[in-house]
Amino acid sequence: MRAMLIKSLSNPLAMLGFIIIAAVLLFALFAPVLAPFDPDAIDVKSILLSPSPQHWMGTDGLGRDVFSRMLFGARISLLVGIVAVGIATIIGIVLGAISGYYRGWVDVLIMRLVDVMLSIPTFFLILAVIAFLTPSIWNIMIVIGLTSWMGVTRLVRAEFMSLHGREFVLASQALGARDGRLIFKHLLPNSLTPIIVSSVLGVASAVLIESGLSFLGLGVQAPQASWGNILTDGKEYIEFAWWLSLFPGLAILITVLGYNLLGEGLRDALDPRTANKSS
Repeated sequence: MRAMLIKSLSNPLAMLGFIIIAAVLLFALFAPVLAPFDPDAIDVKSILLSPSPQHWMGTDGLGRDVFSRMLFGARISLLVGIVAVGIATIIGIVLGAISGYYRGWVDVLIMRLVDVMLSIPTFFLILAVIAFLTPSIWNIMIVIGLTSWMGVTRLVRAEFMSLHGREFVLASQALGARDGRLIFKHLLPNSLTPIIVSSVLGVASAVLIESGLSFLGLGVQAPQASWGNILTDGKEYIEFAWWLSLFPGLAILITVLGYNLLGEGLRDALDPRTANKSS
């Protein structure tokens, strides 16, 4: 695994994605230190100032420093993405493992549930659920996680089915290994490749969903900063305060691109079939 990870980072695009993600995470982690102003401090004397040495990314309609809000917004956007994907991955692993290992009517039931969930547009499903809940960061993370597990379920199920007849599994069954040992000791560790790739790519999707919800006013609520609601503030002044739309839009674009580049690089390194094709 270590050799494969090193190989993935030897890919220039994957390395670029890793650098982007590492930089965004560092900015988010050290936001209280790096932010020159309080992100929620209103200054009526500094309303809609263009980028300058004092305010690197300008100020918004309430005189708040956009650069400071961008730093703290990175924390919210990445937290939502990572936690939501964590919830979706756990659900997907559990359901996919049960479906792929036990098969039969259990498999049919779980796969029909997956089909039903996939038939509903995810973003509209999230909008419908959020509309009945109080908009908050925790509700957003939970709802995104509970509506994004289907892909992981199908991947884990496929891996379990392909591994179920392998020699090491049959040998463990012949030695009397119980179901739990077979699943957690043999099948799941050998199914981590698609799970890792799917999780990395899933963070990018979750960041986009959170930004979209916040842009529509159903996500993170003011005065708490996220890239989505900073972008929302910018649409009111887009004709003359271009920086309010440019900087959060670029942050979302670069972050999503970074996760996609890293995910594709990991897929090339961890999947021997892809590696053989590329070579």
